[in-house]
Amino acid sequence: MASKVRLTAKERGDEVLRAAVQAFAASGYEGTKTDEIARLAGVSQPYVIRLFGTKQQLFLAAIRSVCARIEEIFRAAAAASPELRTLGANYAVLLAERELLLVLLHGFSASGDPVIGDCVREGFGNIYTLVRDLTGATPEETRQFLAEGMLMTVLTAMQVMGPNAIALPWSQELTSTYE
Repeated sequence: MASKVRLTAKERGDEVLRAAVQAFAASGYEGTKTDEIARLAGVSQPYVIRLFGTKQQLFLAAIRSVCARIEEIFRAAAAASPELRTLGANYAVLLAERELLLVLLHGFSASGDPVIGDCVREGFGNIYTLVRDLTGATPEETRQFLAEGMLMTVLTAMQVMGPNAIALPWSQELTSTYE
């Protein structure tokens, strides 16, 4: 009989966080139950609460994780070439990690909650600042870059862009620039 490998608390917390991103991407903040996250992570619901405190704290951790991943992708792109177009070309990495984009959109939607709103605004502000710092882009250039990124995010969420895109008569006009 094979012995089970025991995970450290950090490794188990990372597993729970990955499961939370998956669940929040599918159902949003309000529609996700901590017992669903626990099931996806293979742990008990009380363990999820013990690790993160509340569903809100877990959602905040998921938002921070998503923003950190976006920053990581942009930093990797800038290491090759610190230009906006290089960062934009690396957006394909985000499209392949669709759950990240969906959690970000759910975070925007839940921003009416002051605590969630503060977290989302901080994360988005950090991404904006990072893009400017990495590329030396002007505020206008950065705004355009982020606007196009948000369009790509919405198109990906609607499944008209990215892997397994649904082809619609109008979608090709919007997505041809990016694919």
